[in-house]
Amino acid sequence: MYNRGIRGATTVEHNDREEIYAATQELVAEMTAQNGIQPETVSNIWITVTHDLDAAFPAVAVRRQSGWDFVPLMCALEIPVEGSLPRCIRLMIQVNTEKGQREINHVYQRGATVLRPDLARRS
Repeated sequence: MYNRGIRGATTVEHNDREEIYAATQELVAEMTAQNGIQPETVSNIWITVTHDLDAAFPAVAVRRQSGWDFVPLMCALEIPVEGSLPRCIRLMIQVNTEKGQREINHVYQRGATVLRPDLARRS
């Protein structure tokens, strides 16, 4: 068993609480589905947002989903580098799995596909 990091990112159009929640839930659902994981196997989730997203904590969106009550979550701000992708939410799900590093499916959605086009999977 290995502890692996699964990367994911998405963007929202507006700094709006419900839009942040919806995008975060969509991203978590896709990351877990593509990697066949359940909350019980997740060590923790790190969530970062760009400085222009302050309407909500994305961790609240994860908590709203069934089974995520006891998974440790941490929200933080991204470093505000000039020219970085605006209104971006990034996740790092750390999971216990038998999968090798090359078997992990990293998920980049919406405008965030530009961050890692080599890893982005478009549904």
